[in-house]
Amino acid sequence: MSDEGELLVRREGVLGRLTLNRPEALGALTLNMCEVMTAALTGWRGDPAVETVLIDHAGPRGFCAGGDIRSLAESGAGDGHAARRFFATEYRLNHLLSVYEKPIVVVMDGVTMGGGVGVALPARFRIATERTRFAMPETGIGLFPDVGGGWWLPRLPGRTGLWIVLTGARLAAADCLRLGVATHYVESVAVEALRRALAKPRADVGAVVAACAGDAGPAPIAAHLADIDRLFAGRRLEDAVAALAADGGEWARAQAAAMAPKSPLSAKVSFRLLALEQPKSLADDLVVEYRLASRLVARHDFLEGVRAVIVDKDNRPVWRPASLAEATDALVDGIFAPLPAGEEWTPLETAAG
Repeated sequence: MSDEGELLVRREGVLGRLTLNRPEALGALTLNMCEVMTAALTGWRGDPAVETVLIDHAGPRGFCAGGDIRSLAESGAGDGHAARRFFATEYRLNHLLSVYEKPIVVVMDGVTMGGGVGVALPARFRIATERTRFAMPETGIGLFPDVGGGWWLPRLPGRTGLWIVLTGARLAAADCLRLGVATHYVESVAVEALRRALAKPRADVGAVVAACAGDAGPAPIAAHLADIDRLFAGRRLEDAVAALAADGGEWARAQAAAMAPKSPLSAKVSFRLLALEQPKSLADDLVVEYRLASRLVARHDFLEGVRAVIVDKDNRPVWRPASLAEATDALVDGIFAPLPAGEEWTPLETAAG
């Protein structure tokens, strides 16, 4: 087992432990990390000495801020092969986590965004701490909420998943619990005790987690759930924009302001994925998401979004198309279209080789 590098793979008693070890990059996932995590999970799957899996991170700032965006943009600017390989591998990891037979506990301590969400949401036990900041901000860099976002987010209460994606809202622990993003709240100082208890043989994982859990306090989002369902109820993104403008209230104006700087094309793709697609399974959703990722990673908006937010940090992206009206249904249809034969995504269990 590995004890150094981007991902730490360890056995502690009956606990299989995977630690994201890129604190300087807020745990951002690389292809190697996804491959090593998949290999470890596959190996532990039939190992009776491993009863539970814990996924956590090194450093105090973040569990996982997403994928390695800069490298994806570099690939997208070329032939896109490396980016497509990353997405295919990452999505297979996401699917494996969702069908894993043994209990998985994920500690969403600190920043949990994008790829980190894809690792966390399939887990049976999802731990938020006082430092948790959960978000899916992809429309701000010309992408969309992938890693299973089209499956998990519509299953949050009402239209909250759509609201999270379109506004880039950041949720703290109490809101994560209220929406079901997290299953438990554990203070960061108690995580070590949780880890030790999980390493003991024949532990009742649910009871162990519950014993370490505390009260995250009231959820600010509770006051706005009815507004979210009302304002984001339409069948088109333009309906939500119009509803927010017509409302005129302070909260509605804040949501409209948060949505305004996002990529119009990414916002329309995301709206369709979450509000209209209705996949029958996570695997079906990931087939669609791979089509979207394969195409959007090579488009102007992703390259421009990475430039504006990650590279130059001027936060002044110039989107193409520049408006919702220009992001036509025909353009969106083309991004959702099936890939050529032999290029579609498949889960690990049915993958060739």
